[in-house]
Amino acid sequence: MEFIRESAGWLYLVGAILFILTLRGLSSPKTAIRGNTYGMVAMAIAVVTTFFVVDHVVVWLILAPMALGAVVGIARARTVPMTQMPETVALMHSLVGLSAVLIAVAAILHNNHLVALFSENAAALQQAGVEQTHMSKVHFFELFVGCFVGAITFTASLFAYGKLAAKKWAKTIAGGWVKPLQAVLFIVMLGCGAYFFTSGNMTAFWLMTIFALAFGWVWIAPVGGGDMPVVVSLLNSFSGWAAAGIGFTLENNMLIVAGSLVGSSGAILSYIMCKAMNRSIINVLFGGAMAGGAAVATSGAQVERNHRSGSADDAGFLMSNADSVVIVPGYGMAQGRAQNAVKELSTVLKEQGVKVRFAIHPVAGRMPGHMNVLLAEADVPYDDILEMDEINSDFPATDVVLVIGANDVVNPGAKDNPGSPIYGMPILEAYKARTIMVIKRSMATGYAGLDNDLFYNEKTMMIFGDAKKVVEDMTKSINGSGH
Repeated sequence: MEFIRESAGWLYLVGAILFILTLRGLSSPKTAIRGNTYGMVAMAIAVVTTFFVVDHVVVWLILAPMALGAVVGIARARTVPMTQMPETVALMHSLVGLSAVLIAVAAILHNNHLVALFSENAAALQQAGVEQTHMSKVHFFELFVGCFVGAITFTASLFAYGKLAAKKWAKTIAGGWVKPLQAVLFIVMLGCGAYFFTSGNMTAFWLMTIFALAFGWVWIAPVGGGDMPVVVSLLNSFSGWAAAGIGFTLENNMLIVAGSLVGSSGAILSYIMCKAMNRSIINVLFGGAMAGGAAVATSGAQVERNHRSGSADDAGFLMSNADSVVIVPGYGMAQGRAQNAVKELSTVLKEQGVKVRFAIHPVAGRMPGHMNVLLAEADVPYDDILEMDEINSDFPATDVVLVIGANDVVNPGAKDNPGSPIYGMPILEAYKARTIMVIKRSMATGYAGLDNDLFYNEKTMMIFGDAKKVVEDMTKSINGSGH
């Protein structure tokens, strides 16, 4: 025990290095498993070390919630389908924010208890040589920041969870009153926090927390569905900064390092995704462009437009006679749980000498890396998976592009329609291929609520149905068993 206490700094340093290696490993699907392993080892070191460096630990009060959390976490990890992974991630972010709030509340109440205890027994304690201890202004500032960032993260992530899970209570709000309300909540929150920081007034602290919780909800509620992947990434960043702030309060170096790594990596990822959408982070969070796009699409949906449809057999024939095929997966693939069927299709095509690759847009799906995770789960070779910048130049020479449930990331309106809400957003240029095939359940708009000109292109064949069933029928057709 004494050895661990004396070596805590070195153990935390080892843990911090492992956390850095975790992020390095998670930067590529090939090293993701190794990265996760580093992260688990680092967390184990952090938890065990903290038990020995903190005085007067009530072990059962810590182990009991840890055991309960482990049971819930393992059960959720084993049962959650990939279609629900984005909302699960958002929900986990909310718990990090709530933890930051609860730790801040506990720290302040504990400090107030010590101050009151010393005031009531000042003479006896001074005679016993006990000095009065209370939080410095620095600690109050750390709690102020950690608490309101955690509160915003909690309710914003909770709304993002509801939005991604299509819950009725997660309604998108819109109107001229939204931005003024956001501004008022934010200013009042900061005002209450500043008063708490200068005076230590607990009423101001509670009001700051309440207004922060309200602001988090109202802040994210106007964001359109097409921007939700960026929001999830940004809230990941916020949860990290909240944890780092609380780390300063608890004087835990490991928590500071881990929180800072999560915060900075989440911020960088949010920037990369905004760049991929040709949007600024301010525009995503306060512009409401994508939310407005839904209204535009709704009004335009009344116009009847011609499209060409075909069957799985038609698609199988075209692909089996192609030299090159590029598969563009989207949320429809996740929703239909079609990743294994898609892997089988690509294998069959390769056996017939067809060059098959996968094209991934940075914001495809409902969270960063969603499609990569699905394809990795199906054991699709990493070398076959190409990012947008790697594959776009190859589309003009591609015989067939198969789009599976993707919409906005292949919408040519981003290139040639200045009136489109996504105009200027880099897309996968599938429209340049010689033949385009799109698997969808219907002609309904995508998550951003925008109609897609690609579906009406003269080179495009729409194939309607469940993604998994359609892909399986394509594979049967290519194998010759579909006739």
